[in-house]
Amino acid sequence: MADVPPPFIPGAFVGAAHHYRARVYFEDTDLSGIVYHANYLRYMERARSDMLRLAGIDQRTAMESGEGAWAVTDLTIKYRSPAKLDDDILVVSSVEAVRGASVIIAQRILRGADTLTDGRVTAAFLSPEGRPRRQPAGWADRFTAIMNGETIPC
Repeated sequence: MADVPPPFIPGAFVGAAHHYRARVYFEDTDLSGIVYHANYLRYMERARSDMLRLAGIDQRTAMESGEGAWAVTDLTIKYRSPAKLDDDILVVSSVEAVRGASVIIAQRILRGADTLTDGRVTAAFLSPEGRPRRQPAGWADRFTAIMNGETIPC
């Protein structure tokens, strides 16, 4: 049998939180070897996308079928300590609130036990015309299950 790399599994649910691991690469940093501030948003976006994928929320099908797409409508972020070149970081995402057309997700970026960044994102589901619309059937239930630490019906 040929050597085959393990499957790509960047994130997983741990109770009511989604954990997503990432490594800080040279391209993420400025000349001092510290992560450029906007790249924390990239880590958070990747973690949210992975969380949705694992929860069975198919964003691509919703977009391609003309149903709509998610858009960030509000974002707060607090930088506490810098991540540095080659750090192993963990993005922890928790659903805080679920509404008909939106969801609020709290996110923390950690290096070991140290909190590097705290953020809160509101994402709204928008029609192709850019107007808020109710999430597709079942998605709010999945977000509520995540928020409550329940098994997600995929």
